[in-house]
Amino acid sequence: MTIEIADSIAKRAKITSQDILLRVAILLFAEEKVTLGQAAEIAGLPQFLFQKELGKRKIPIHYGMEEYKQDLETIAKMQLA
Repeated sequence: MTIEIADSIAKRAKITSQDILLRVAILLFAEEKVTLGQAAEIAGLPQFLFQKELGKRKIPIHYGMEEYKQDLETIAKMQLA
């Protein structure tokens, strides 16, 4: 998906494309529309940096069964390597 915002609007709002992506990712994560990993990907950040951004904004990290299963799959893949 591509979303275009005129440079003039972004300049007046004093916001960069990275800021916009981060804000969208945080909003989607806070509303539980995407997982932590997906939100970090949207923001273009490693998960630990995205978590730091959430912490700065006092947004709790939702860690549900789906994230747990994904973590288990990742660990299993790492052990095979």
